Amino acid sequence: MWKALGIVILVLAAIQLARPSRSNPASAPDKSLAAQLHPPAEVARILARSCNDCHSNLTRWPWYSGVAPFSWIVADDVRDGRRHLNLSQWGAYDAAKQAKLLGSMCEEVRNGGMPLWGYTAVHRGTSLSQAEREELCQWSSAQQAAARVNPQPPR
Repeated sequence: MWKALGIVILVLAAIQLARPSRSNPASAPDKSLAAQLHPPAEVARILARSCNDCHSNLTRWPWYSGVAPFSWIVADDVRDGRRHLNLSQWGAYDAAKQAKLLGSMCEEVRNGGMPLWGYTAVHRGTSLSQAEREELCQWSSAQQAAARVNPQPPR
């Protein structure tokens, strides 16, 4: 039994050497969704509280994100989230992509796909009420409609 415990401890110690990146890339504040679309204060609070950790370059890395194997899961979730939608780089998306992302944003929060249940289970206060889901959907749908009426000029 002591031998097995020793092996488990050695394995746990060894996997600590495989450290994923926990970085927040630099980005221009004027390219963020907040700077480009000026959401109402409540929508901005919802995005900051429940979306930024995985969908922006403003990730708050919790203590357990430095401990394998949790570090691998957290880093992968953040990398995947930023790949799908990065609120810090909103200005880098063309108008069609922005409109699509606004629609996806509403769809994901409305059907309960976002924020992820594992994230809300570990991070208190990040789950969205039905009213918050509807507020975010109304705002994103209005922005999506405005983007279709007033498309941005090519960059």
